[in-house]
Amino acid sequence: MKEKNNKEKQIKKEEFVATTLHGLEEVLAEELDSLGAENISLGSRAVYFEGDKAVLYKANLYCRTAIKILKPIVEFECPDEEALYEEIGITNWEKYMSVDDTFAIDGVTFSSAINHSKYVALKTKDAICDQFRSKYDKRPSVDTVNPDLRLHVRISKDVCTVSINSSGESLHKRGYRPKGEMEAPISEVLAAGLILLSGWDKRTPFIDPMCGSGTFLVEAALMAKNVPPGIFRKQFAFERWRDFDEQLWKDIVDESYTKRHHRLNTLILGSDINPEAVAMAKESLDNAKLGHEVKVDCIPFDQFIPPTGGGTVFFNPPYGERLQESDVNVLYESIGNRLKAKFPGYTAWMITSNPEAAKHIGLHPSKKITVFNGALECRFMKFDLYEGSRKIKKRNIETPE
Repeated sequence: MKEKNNKEKQIKKEEFVATTLHGLEEVLAEELDSLGAENISLGSRAVYFEGDKAVLYKANLYCRTAIKILKPIVEFECPDEEALYEEIGITNWEKYMSVDDTFAIDGVTFSSAINHSKYVALKTKDAICDQFRSKYDKRPSVDTVNPDLRLHVRISKDVCTVSINSSGESLHKRGYRPKGEMEAPISEVLAAGLILLSGWDKRTPFIDPMCGSGTFLVEAALMAKNVPPGIFRKQFAFERWRDFDEQLWKDIVDESYTKRHHRLNTLILGSDINPEAVAMAKESLDNAKLGHEVKVDCIPFDQFIPPTGGGTVFFNPPYGERLQESDVNVLYESIGNRLKAKFPGYTAWMITSNPEAAKHIGLHPSKKITVFNGALECRFMKFDLYEGSRKIKKRNIETPE
């Protein structure tokens, strides 16, 4: 009976929250479901789920569209700063850390009474330190870079939720990006989410002819090879938790190696007009151990010729913030002309925050999805490319012989 109780404790289900970007909630829910998560429900830029330690570890390692995996530990009414300090102060923090451990706090607030996130973090820190000082005449230290415990404190509609951050740094920081990155690269989480939203089958060719620093290329190749996006990270925050199961984590990582494909079994190509971008894309691919399998060339889009037979082509063109309106319209028109002329049989996907410029593509999108690239509201649009136009095909069919 004792052994059974111990086993039950090991497989105990706990509640977690995976944060994500607006528009990627359903994709993340599908990822979590595939990892064995239970009681999954969608929130705004968040997915709630239940699972054991294995599910928590796998969510951090495998989820391509998660930003952080949080473990809520306490929730309370928080009408003002006094309530925040008092409730944090009566929480038993020795359950999660010792006086010799370091900690850090990320604060988020949507409250009119406490309207500054840094103040939320400050009051939480004071309450925790005062609790330890009253017991030991000593307080734990704050370490914002590599703490033993990272907390996430969120106040919304006078309700405060305190969670432990199991991820540490945002999960979009895969570890393959080179230093000295180009301006405004697309987030790894958003890039992966867009590829998953597109329904790319991971077998047909995948092309990014305006690849920038290569984020779409790396994320697509990792998917095609079934390589977990978190495999390049040096450490996750849960590895420093008091109840960390080192053997369980080792088994999960080892299993991930047995599931990956040793060779890329599809064609993934990239190009860009900017040689610095091409160099960074190649470095990212090398860091992700994909440099020998994904080809990137320095070619302007109007000279890029795709392989015949069709596939998927992705675009994240300039949105126009640093271009004249006439220039960005001409750019989008040239993209549309090239797609119609040289990409028959392909499916094209484009993300842009400039709907007016997108009209100059001259193609009718068969699908539009609202997503956010940082603070910019964008449309992720699908264009089905045919041999000639649909109108010509229809006219030919209907013309009597």
